[in-house]
Amino acid sequence: MANDLRDRIVVQVDGQMKTGRDVVIGALLGAEEYGFATAPLVVSGCIMMRVCHLDTCPVGIATQNPVLRERFTGTPEFVETFFEYIAEEVREYLAALGLRSLEEAVGRVDLLDTAAAIDHWKASGLDLSPILQAPDAPEGAVRHRVADQDHGLDKALDHQFLEACRPAIEDGTRVATEVAVRNVDRTVGTLLGYEITRRHGGAGLPEGTIDLTFRGSAGQSFGAFVPRGVTMRLFGDTNDYLGKGLSGGRIIVRPAEDAPFAAEENIIAGNVILYGATAGEVFLRGQVGERFCVRNSGAIAVVEGVGDHACEYMTGGRVVVLGPTGRNFGAGMSGGVAYVYDPHGDLSRVYNREMVDLEPLSHDDRMWLRDRIHLHQQETGSEVAARLLADWSTEAEQFVTVMPRDYRRVIEATERAVAEGRSVEEAVMEVSRG
Repeated sequence: MANDLRDRIVVQVDGQMKTGRDVVIGALLGAEEYGFATAPLVVSGCIMMRVCHLDTCPVGIATQNPVLRERFTGTPEFVETFFEYIAEEVREYLAALGLRSLEEAVGRVDLLDTAAAIDHWKASGLDLSPILQAPDAPEGAVRHRVADQDHGLDKALDHQFLEACRPAIEDGTRVATEVAVRNVDRTVGTLLGYEITRRHGGAGLPEGTIDLTFRGSAGQSFGAFVPRGVTMRLFGDTNDYLGKGLSGGRIIVRPAEDAPFAAEENIIAGNVILYGATAGEVFLRGQVGERFCVRNSGAIAVVEGVGDHACEYMTGGRVVVLGPTGRNFGAGMSGGVAYVYDPHGDLSRVYNREMVDLEPLSHDDRMWLRDRIHLHQQETGSEVAARLLADWSTEAEQFVTVMPRDYRRVIEATERAVAEGRSVEEAVMEVSRG
């Protein structure tokens, strides 16, 4: 309000929203969107058994079990009726306050009767004035969003190569081009990915259809949501969120050819790389920051060192780490596999033991890992990869497999089902239910 920015943003409130009164209070405190979760869930039939993670929901909501799913009796009309009652109650409160619309209520903290709450013994020691104080603003200042925010998409770097890639998008013609990039260029490749997905759907393009080379320091979210068929090569370095939501594309990051430093000893990309990625490949010649591959569910990545919390909440895909690791490796990791080069046994002191175990490489893993490291060396010119491959029979013994216990049970159940001629899906569901 003080900087005249309120007219272009939306403020949302949530948390235990259940009644029209809650909505009006949220509006008076400055919100214009209201998030409901638990209440509509209960309206749909939830009885709050709190077993959502066990696949045993007795009313068929939070389960994949077909027998339990048949018990679900909720309908969209239940939720629709609930919100009609919410809207009716909101209108009653607005009328009592002398307001004609919810927009008029936004930010009117002067209409809140706060004395009882402030004087309540549970509020002793709390200073609520930052929440309840009306902001200083000019007369007639807008208290809700009325203008669209200019995100500068017309200035996005993608427009420099989008037309060059048009033949690939339209008829699959192979395209290769080179572009300079700066750290103010964010989400490079996302507009291109949108055009490809809009035309071809989730399947994307054939592998190698579009090959883009960038030189410089890329901004945040380089290669975010890039689909299959796009290869992005960066000679330089990049910021956080590289490959966020990667959906089948390939990203290769390596230092510039004239870089004077040893790549494996320096940071080449920032934090939270491959957040929520579902498919694709990433090769990084150098170390990266924290939370590498958090929530990755399908992408394959090779990197030469990671910070804290790598592979956090990972559910699928594979990760190869050819260098040092930070603490809390594999926290909440329920799927996928990580292979860590650990010649000094440091990983056993820093990994999170809650959901994963450390195992030696199997024969199949050893073969796959050698091919992946060889590909990493080809794509990035990695000296670390070259050194490992030169004495592979010895260096392979220094790798450790990080295997989630739940994922191991699923793999074993799948193998047994195949051997016994049973349904793999039923076997996996039995394991997931414990």
